[in-house]
Order: sequence, then C-alpha cells, then structure tokens
Amino acid sequence: MNITRREFGGLVAGGAILARTGGLGAAQTTKIAGVRVGTQSYSYRDRSLTDAIAAMQALGLSYCELWSGHIDRDSPVQVPPGGNRREATRAWRLASSTLDYFQAVRKRFETAGVTLTSFDIPFNNDYTDEEIAAVFEHGKALGVSVITSSAQVSVAPRVEPFAAKANMRVGFHNHSRIAPNAFATPDDFATAMKAGPHMAITLDIGHFTAANFDALAFLEEHHEHILTIHLKDRKRDQGGTFMFGEGDAPIANVLTMLRDKNWDIPAQIEYEYRGEGTDAEMAKMLAFCRKTLESK
Repeated sequence: MNITRREFGGLVAGGAILARTGGLGAAQTTKIAGVRVGTQSYSYRDRSLTDAIAAMQALGLSYCELWSGHIDRDSPVQVPPGGNRREATRAWRLASSTLDYFQAVRKRFETAGVTLTSFDIPFNNDYTDEEIAAVFEHGKALGVSVITSSAQVSVAPRVEPFAAKANMRVGFHNHSRIAPNAFATPDDFATAMKAGPHMAITLDIGHFTAANFDALAFLEEHHEHILTIHLKDRKRDQGGTFMFGEGDAPIANVLTMLRDKNWDIPAQIEYEYRGEGTDAEMAKMLAFCRKTLESK
C-alpha cells in the first residue's frame, strides 16, 4: 500500500483545522484499527513541555514517548554559580524529591488524555550506576515499563542488571550512521540483546531505511523484541527526511503489518523535516496514518 500526499490532501486541511480547534480531542482516539499511534515528544522540541502537551491534546493524540530533552528543559535543576550543569543534573536525578516531579509530569499527561508509553533518555557512558538506577525509578513514576535510549552498544551490559531489578525493558534506538559501537545495523541490536532479556529495540524505520536496511523485513522477523517504532520517512543512501509517503521508508506497510498481525507496538510519529510548522505537519502525518490504517 502506498499513499501519497495528494491522496489525502483533503484530510490535511481538515486535520489542520481540527488541530487548531481541538476537534479530535477526547472524542476520538489514536488507537486506530488496533494500532497505537502517537508521537515522540521530540517532535515538539520547538516548545516547552507544557505547550507540547497542549499541542498533543489539541491534535487528539492518545500516546506519547517522552523525550528527556523536555524534562531537562522543564525540570527545576539549579546550577550554582560557576557550577557544571551535568553534575547539577546528576544530583537532581538522585534526589528523592525528584520522584515527585516525575509523578506530576505523569498527571499532566493523564489530565490531557495522553498515555505515556515510554521514557526516552540516553544512557551515556558517563552515567554512574546510581544514575542508571534512578532513571528506572523515574520511568516507574511516569507509569511506563519501557525506557528507550540512544546510546552506545557497549552500555547494554551495564544497563541490563538495573533493568532486570526494575522489571523494565530498554529499547535501544538506531540512527543511520554506521560506526563502531553505534546503533545502526541489525547486528548492533543483536549484540546489545546478548546482554540479557531486558535489552530490546526501538526501531526508527526512517534511519533504518537511510542506512539501506529493510525495516519491514526486520519488523516481521524481530517484532517480539521491538518495543517502539519511530515513524519517519527518509531516502535510502543516507538521504534526507521527508513528509510521509515522499521518502523510501515503508511507513504504510509497517502500519498495516502492525494492524493485520495484531502486534501491539506503539507507532510514534517523529517530525524532523522542514515543513509548514510543527502543528501543520503533525496533522498531516497523523492523517496519513489514519487513512492508511482505515483503508482495506
């Protein structure tokens, strides 16, 4: 199935109007034909967490993967004069009162009618053991059982015992640049998952396509280990990012496979290309997903 921009042009205009008026709102869910369609909050990186939540509510999105960049921007981290923000952030993460902050964030999403499916935070090599453990506590406070992470492959053995203790899973996120110790190839995912049963996959089908791998075949073979899918359209051979249907990523086929196979993997829209603005482009991409999933 291939749906182009022209085929759902009428829906685009309607979606833009609904986004402005909140017409989708609570009356319509984005669990479409059994597929949970949402967004990575990184799509709304042009605004605060408060404004991002309001935009999701206005568009009628039911699901979200929370980007840690919004937490970093919104959190009450205090950097002392001459201090280091990295150290201040670490201290804040380890403070017992920080759980109250994450619980309050969860309530803000719940009030807006948006369910958090995962928390995205990079497990960098400079994370202490205490910091890694705290991330899982923060995830629990948010009400999620999945952490997604752009990280180095070598970090997986460090993270596995903390994930096991928390009874949570980590889906490592791929990018298109193929390099040692970076997540990009099927072998990179396989190496990380050898660290233990709590290590898994967040599949960005746009980046996977740009690196010249077959996202549809990978989904079919490894769906049991895929915790989240990032919906992004890119061209092969490290090509650019485009509106859904204009690149080479098999977005429509991935969505219909999730639907037809009844695989309950959240499909999170991720807006990265240059368009007419975040709200307008998010409405277009959601319309694409809805039209695809509601088609026979």
